[in-house]
Amino acid sequence: MALPSRPASARAPLTLAQRSNFFPLTAWGYAWWRARSLSLLSGAPFSLEREARLFRVLAAPQPGERWLDAGTSAGFYAGVLAGAGCRVVALDLSPAMLRVAREREPSERITWQVGNVETLGVPEERFDGVAVGATLNETARPAVFLRALEAQLRPGGRLWLMYAAPAGGPVSRLLGRLGGLSFPDAAWVQGQLPGCTLVHAARFGAVQVMLLRREEGAEVG
Repeated sequence: MALPSRPASARAPLTLAQRSNFFPLTAWGYAWWRARSLSLLSGAPFSLEREARLFRVLAAPQPGERWLDAGTSAGFYAGVLAGAGCRVVALDLSPAMLRVAREREPSERITWQVGNVETLGVPEERFDGVAVGATLNETARPAVFLRALEAQLRPGGRLWLMYAAPAGGPVSRLLGRLGGLSFPDAAWVQGQLPGCTLVHAARFGAVQVMLLRREEGAEVG
């Protein structure tokens, strides 16, 4: 169930935040940070259980569906999807992150793969759904990243995005300068996905969640 890759010459630029994920220490500590980050960003308690519940209710993954977890990191969405009975390709740039994720989510329903969605070829069998947790903030080319996600979806397929929206404060500006992070707003994100229709969007402090559906007959990829 592995995804095809483009030639090695097809490289995507990486931000400092993405490069830091290759360090084993970053990978080891990421799950700890991930469990607390949304509470810090939202300004109120926002647990992983709450995030998983939102995802299950709104995106409604079904047993037997095929999903892509793009930028899986410590495997949070891959684990939620496998628990719902889905087959999952969990993709990440960092082998160190994938080693941690495999240990945390030891499911036979998950295929772990090193790669960047921006440089993937379009699979023969496109996905019923794509889940993305915060990777949109880290990519150097968010518009390219979003179009690459859209290309992975079958007609009617769902795209779930969770990311940090613009907050305008000093922390966001500092992270942008030091780590290369970006903080897109929902209208801009929707504009980069011409083949998709917005199904649901909600914001909790700086935490933005969006569910989009690829339109039937849309030419993507």
